Order: sequence, then structure tokens, then C-alpha cells
Amino acid sequence: MKIAIASGKGGTGKTFVSTNLFYAAQSLKHSVCLVDCDAEEPNVAGFLSGEVISKITATQKIPVFDTEKCTYCRKCSDYCEYNAIFVLPPAQFIKLTPELCHSCGACLLACEYNAITETDMPIGEITRFNYAQNGEIIEGRLFIGLERSTELIKLTQKAVSDNFEIVLYDSPPGTSCPFVTTVNNANAVLLVAEPTPFGLNDLKLSVEVLKTMNKPIFAIINKFGMGNNEVETYLNLQRIEILAKIPYTTQIAVEYSNGKIISQYNSTYKNIFEQAINRLCKQPTK
Repeated sequence: MKIAIASGKGGTGKTFVSTNLFYAAQSLKHSVCLVDCDAEEPNVAGFLSGEVISKITATQKIPVFDTEKCTYCRKCSDYCEYNAIFVLPPAQFIKLTPELCHSCGACLLACEYNAITETDMPIGEITRFNYAQNGEIIEGRLFIGLERSTELIKLTQKAVSDNFEIVLYDSPPGTSCPFVTTVNNANAVLLVAEPTPFGLNDLKLSVEVLKTMNKPIFAIINKFGMGNNEVETYLNLQRIEILAKIPYTTQIAVEYSNGKIISQYNSTYKNIFEQAINRLCKQPTK
């Protein structure tokens, strides 16, 4: 079972929910892997201190131009959908902007003179952590200055073993490409919402995107009681099942700020997240 934990905006509590679901799944004796897909700012490992098992450098293919064979015909540049190749024929000049390249290989197909080959460009690191007997954490961390989070997310997800009963994807915020890439392989998506005007607005954006992807949607309302009931009303109108309402309390804020998992110290919240995991695991995995 693959479950993506997402939201339309940052700060709603995705990682709070993800880490507590991870702990709850282990307490229910499930083998579970938590994948931190927020490649630009991963933080799951900061809450769940595990033993590093392995660390590898993630790479992506980028083109290399052979100026001895290149005729500067601009076909590679014309085929590139991302404007990553600049060609100036009069000056016999060709240059790649690696930050724009998406490693699609179109330029190789376009070149009729075998003037393009590929090389590996490091884009980030994928770290695997062991956590207890039946848990594992995988983190993708993008190198500073690069804009290849979607590529790194795909590689990070591929690093997950098939042996786990449950895989949790801690999604990046927003509804852009990194979000879509993260939830694409999920059997269900759990949206973490907060009862604020911005929370409602971005929740609606998330739901709209997920409906185009035909993904089963569930919700948890975090910081419940701090605002109004518009988020709950919207979820009910959309017939999105609310698995839990986490109250806005000082206790949770203090524990979370200290890097603690509330389910480890409070049986009430442990039970809430165990019930959420049990419900999500009943969802068909088609």
C-alpha cells in the first residue's frame, strides 16, 4: 500500500502526520518505509533519528556536444522543449544550460551527425536510514542550486524495496510538478488541511489536481479549532472522508518543536493515527 501525505501549502503539518503515521504503522507490526520526497528541504530524518544504512549520489543524464562533428544546424535546440540548448551558428557556438535540461534525450534523437553523447550529472543524494526492526526511512536531498527535484523524487521512490507492506510518501508542498510526481505512484492520497483561509484555498487546488489524476482522497484536519469550519464543510461537500481532527494545542506544538513524535508519548494520538492507518490500508491498491 502506497500512501502520499500532501497538502496545498507549507506548514499545515504534513511531516507531523507522516512521522506519526510511520510510528503508528510500526506499532501495528506493519513493515513500513517513509520516503521524504520534499527534495529541496527534507526534514523527516530530523524527527526520526535512524541509523544510516547507505548513501548514494543520484545522477541524471545530460548531453555532451562533440564540436568536431557538430554542424550547428540547430536541430537539437529546436527539439529541446525546455530551451536548454543555445546554438549560435555564425559563431559555431553551442552551449547547454544544465539547470534547464530534463534529460529527455530528444536532442540525441534529433542529431543526424552523432555529435551528441550523454554523461552523468550529480543532482543530489539518496540516504537510507534503518529505524527499529520493521521500519526504514529514505531521503532524497537535492544539491543546492539545482532545479531537478522531480527527477530526484522519481529516483528516491525507485530506491524503495518491494518488501514493505506500507510505503508513506511525505510530499513537498504545493500542487506543481514535485507534488504530482510524488502522488503519481500512490494508491491513495491523504491531504493534511488546516482551518484557515489560505489552508482552504490551497486545499481546493490540491483536490482539483488529484481529481484529474483519479486518486482516492482522504483528509486529516490539523490544528482543528484554530479557525472556522469552512475546511470541514468543503471536505464534506466534496465527499472526502475525514480520518481525524487533530486539535490545536500547546502540548502538540511544544512536543513537535522539540522534535518529538506525539504518538510515542500520548496513547490518545497513537490510537488516532493507528485508526487512520487501518482505514487507509483498506483502500484497494489497484
